[in-house]
Amino acid sequence: MPRDTLTGSRIRERRSIAGLRQADLARQVGISASYLNLIEHNRRRIGGKLLVDIAQVLEVEPSMLTEGAEAALIATLRESAADAGVVLAETDRADEFAGRFPGWAEVQAWSHRRIASLERTVETLSDRLTHDPHLAGSLHEVLSTAAAIRSTASILAETGELEPEWRDRFHRNLNVDSLRLAESSKALVRYLDESENSDDPRGVPQEEAETFFAAHDHHFAEIEAGGADLDRIVREAPELTSIAARQVARVELGIYASDAKAMPLQPFMAAVAESGIAPVKLARQFKADLPAVFRRLAFMAEQALGAEVGLVVCDASGSILFRKPVAGFALPRHGESCPLWPLFTALNRPLVPIRRRVSQLGRTAAQFDCFAVAWPEQMPEFEQDPVYRSIMMILPLAEVDQDGSDVQPVGSSCRVCPRHSCGARREPSILSDGM
Repeated sequence: MPRDTLTGSRIRERRSIAGLRQADLARQVGISASYLNLIEHNRRRIGGKLLVDIAQVLEVEPSMLTEGAEAALIATLRESAADAGVVLAETDRADEFAGRFPGWAEVQAWSHRRIASLERTVETLSDRLTHDPHLAGSLHEVLSTAAAIRSTASILAETGELEPEWRDRFHRNLNVDSLRLAESSKALVRYLDESENSDDPRGVPQEEAETFFAAHDHHFAEIEAGGADLDRIVREAPELTSIAARQVARVELGIYASDAKAMPLQPFMAAVAESGIAPVKLARQFKADLPAVFRRLAFMAEQALGAEVGLVVCDASGSILFRKPVAGFALPRHGESCPLWPLFTALNRPLVPIRRRVSQLGRTAAQFDCFAVAWPEQMPEFEQDPVYRSIMMILPLAEVDQDGSDVQPVGSSCRVCPRHSCGARREPSILSDGM
């Protein structure tokens, strides 16, 4: 049912909210109750002065009656039904539901967004608890110290008479280990408390470098102009707190400067405006390789490109070396990612460009156009294995393919992927029924 034919339903709903009887509203606007009844059941069109009068009595803007719920609300309702997998859901009547029951529609939309947010939180925490190097190191320190204390205590408790020298040594060990356990436990609690209250994702050099690039919107005007002092930029960056992070950022900035020199911003922008985001055509035009074109597109100012572009780089082990995320895109930072992402498929077919439309499983129903290619870092010597890297450019799709026949479903990691029938599954999902 078209949205503009639901004005009557919205009038009826707003009248009920206001606590007015049909006869009372009809009398106040100067029409018969029977005519208002026809209007409220969408059997008579309404507009002009009568609509304004009714809106004034109901104390709402006329647009609230003619336009009803926002398009985003209706889209969220349809997305909620699609993600729930309920075949009988009347998705074609989402407009009517939002028009007749705007309050309940908002509740349903809020619940859908809340569930999606919680799933992302579970996904992030799962990845962090599994791979966070600081957390793993702290837990190892606590467990190893507790094991040492237990071993020393067992010797003292189970052994008979000990020479005073050995007994004193064991007592000293207990004292030292207990102090170490107390300090490491306090450090662990302090780290968890700070992490809960901070949005700072740093912790390893790659993450600090990604934070640095994100702080600059992945675009450096002075490098685009040429002749920038890369060492100074890295040295003065407050986001880079460790030597390792500065080294990683310096390498990435060098690659950025090389790409900017090979594909100057203005000519590159003109080429994109003419041909769109066509990586192969751009690579031929500027005599550059595909990884460089992917990086250039991802690191252009979003205002200049007119679209959000994500980027992920990994090595042959699947470890993520660099990541520029986009909305709705979920790929674990530290490993155990879904092997169905084109990023990893490209490693099996080096130098072969791969393009896939993928859907990120979960309640967000996000779809992306992904371009990936793997390449050797350098020409290897004879009898030497090449070192490969893979890169994937991610373009969010505004329109979701409801058919899905040409869409590759992917997850974040098996632990938080709700897809049951998947040949790539490594472990049961904590989001599965019964888990």
